[in-house]
Amino acid sequence: MTAPAVILVRPQLGVNIGACARAMLNFGLTDLRLVSPRDGWPNADAGPAASGADAVLDGARVFDSVADACAGLSLVFATTIRNRELIRRVVTPEQAAADCHALAAPAGIMFGPERTGLETEDLAVAHAILTIPVNPDFGSLNLAQAVLVVAYEWFRQGSGAPAATLVNHDGPAPHEELEGLIAAIDAQLGANGYYNPVPGRAAAARLLMRNLFTRPEYSAGEVRTLRGIVRGLSFKRHPGVD
Repeated sequence: MTAPAVILVRPQLGVNIGACARAMLNFGLTDLRLVSPRDGWPNADAGPAASGADAVLDGARVFDSVADACAGLSLVFATTIRNRELIRRVVTPEQAAADCHALAAPAGIMFGPERTGLETEDLAVAHAILTIPVNPDFGSLNLAQAVLVVAYEWFRQGSGAPAATLVNHDGPAPHEELEGLIAAIDAQLGANGYYNPVPGRAAAARLLMRNLFTRPEYSAGEVRTLRGIVRGLSFKRHPGVD
């Protein structure tokens, strides 16, 4: 069992990063990944707010993109209260923790910037949406509070009963393999002029394509098969050749 990574996307304040590190270590999480922190990294404000969780801060890694930050992870949850019209499985912290415990490979939980939360493009990288049930009349959680709730639930479940799994399914493929598949399909579609008939809609078409291939949580074997299909379709067949 591997503890999930915590991915902070474009965090704004060093003090909030430190508070998140404190919440993580309270419940045994140490893999902190930062995507384009606004004020750079390291940040002097993070240390005091971490209250001794220096090991988490010292091991924090910085990435330029959400996709890069998800490398090595086979299951990624994006925390938000808005689904932004993406078709995704929506789970509670309890369900996400059960999935993480049942998974043999590393997972990750993504949190958005303090003011705006995750954008649609960020959510499209994740396999599922994680929503924390809160008072509908006041649903405001700060960043560290959200991390604390999710980390607590993972820790609480400990080695409890695993979630139901698919028979003969070895778990979702590492995220970088899925990114490779999406890039291969995108390149082939671009070469074939797929995006040209709809000027200005290429970005929307790419987002829909990413949604189609991220949501099913394909295994590594399924991703390799799909890449083989893409390669097969890209070859021009010669007349009379079966």
